[in-house]
Amino acid sequence: MDVKPQMKQAIFLVWLLMVPAGLWFTYNTYPPDISGHWIDILAFLLLTSIVATMPIVINNMFIFLIQWVALATFLRFGLFVEIVFAQIAVVVLLLKLRILRKGELFRLPLNLNMFFLLSFISGMFYYYLGGQPGPSLTHDTRSLWLAALYVVVNYLLNQIIISCNLYFIYKIKESYFGKDFFVETITMIITFPIGFVLYILYNQVGILALLFVGIPFVSLSIIFNLYYSSQKINEHLKKAAEIGHQMAERLYVNDVLDLFIQKLSEMLPVDYAYILEADGDELKLIRRMDAGAVMPNEILSLKKNEGISGMVWAKQKSFLFSSRKEWQQFAADNIPNDVESMLGVPIMRSKKLIGVLLLASKRKRAYEKSQLMIIDILCSHFAVAIENANNYEQTKRQSERCALTNLYNYRYIETMLTEEFEKLARFERQMLSLVILDIDHFKQINDTYGHQSGNEILRELASRLSKLVGNLGTVARYGGEEFVVLLPDLSKEEAFQMAEQIRQMISNWPFTLQQTMDLDKAQQKVMITASIGIATAPEDAEDSLALIRHADRALYVGAKRAGRNRVAEYSSC
Repeated sequence: MDVKPQMKQAIFLVWLLMVPAGLWFTYNTYPPDISGHWIDILAFLLLTSIVATMPIVINNMFIFLIQWVALATFLRFGLFVEIVFAQIAVVVLLLKLRILRKGELFRLPLNLNMFFLLSFISGMFYYYLGGQPGPSLTHDTRSLWLAALYVVVNYLLNQIIISCNLYFIYKIKESYFGKDFFVETITMIITFPIGFVLYILYNQVGILALLFVGIPFVSLSIIFNLYYSSQKINEHLKKAAEIGHQMAERLYVNDVLDLFIQKLSEMLPVDYAYILEADGDELKLIRRMDAGAVMPNEILSLKKNEGISGMVWAKQKSFLFSSRKEWQQFAADNIPNDVESMLGVPIMRSKKLIGVLLLASKRKRAYEKSQLMIIDILCSHFAVAIENANNYEQTKRQSERCALTNLYNYRYIETMLTEEFEKLARFERQMLSLVILDIDHFKQINDTYGHQSGNEILRELASRLSKLVGNLGTVARYGGEEFVVLLPDLSKEEAFQMAEQIRQMISNWPFTLQQTMDLDKAQQKVMITASIGIATAPEDAEDSLALIRHADRALYVGAKRAGRNRVAEYSSC
């Protein structure tokens, strides 16, 4: 939630103008009764500070449980002391939550203003109705009702101020009266009676009341937070299992990498993420994410014990750093200057390290030790998913590629032709040209130099075709000594020019044979030629089979029968 700089400055200015003046007014109008009670006041302040460091987290919302101590403080020592304690408690709480970082400092005066208004308006309302400091709640019914009314006003005012902050400062127009409102209401119902108990018990037994009430409450807060932490870990474990299933469903390596990075960013405060792959004696970066966007892999490879990633690789264990000063001496990973927290985890498969995950955050102490277990589980799922995706891609390549030339094969080109004709039907393509070439007298080459030499020619021709066609089309081995070139959005004239370049490239440049049946010659130069046929859709064909048939007809009728070593276009005549 972004807050404009002008608004942040206004918040600081409001605190500067309102709080000191309000404290001065309160002190002079309702002077506190603190003479002879300094030990008690310090004890209340200590309890206030302890409770402030133990907010309860529900639905990622921090519930501030200071109200019961604030109520007892107000009733016993008056409004001025309660305002001062509330201001101190806010500072303690925000320090505990570690949110007072650059760009977020305005939250300190914002919360100080909020708690000042709560204390001041509620207290003035209480005094206006005739309430007095130090009332006897057990014998004076009117004082008890006034104290209860003070609690209600404080609660309602809290909701109003929060709603105003959300609407005017954070520009959130959603209704505040939802699940969070329900939680705070329940919290008020539970905590304020404890404040009454603390006040009444303090009047009877003195400072020991803080121990009798404070220790059980603090203990319950600790137990509740531990329960919530374990619940949160269980939720993360469930999410990790779900993410593992989702990664297992991905068939391609890039999809697995993208999903892994995305889910990590959703679970943890990740500003930068790096995935490095162990390749021989080096770690090579295969995915880099900055501020939610995938970035080019510009970082150099790392050796063992080089940088944090190299250290994780060498020791094969996780490392957690809470601030920059902890990891700066090890860094050699070109980590951005604004990074504070770092988390490095080895990616293991069958007890062998296959990579390293590096997460970074701009916040100090952004990661917890309990999260290491979750990340380790996710890395295990990730390693399995990557292996499966690699196997799938390799199998797919083998099924789509010619083992001899490494070009696409007949099966792939048929599928691609079907997809291209679907694009033609949707007007995503204007035209589609197909070039088929066949090496002239290839049987004589095999008979003269041997089949191994024939294979050498096929491999070299495949390499030449791929370089010449480049990104203009797709080259495939159609079978035997036949090759096809698919040229999307090229007209018949443009395809003819390309085919003529291919013909000249074959006929004008000799092919080098490394292995021939003539053992006396280490190398031999062989001149070959090729006949080429062209057809273009939708001009010459309405479907993929017709396009192949017509290009093949142009090859044999227009080129082979006409003398070979030439390019022929399909003609229906």
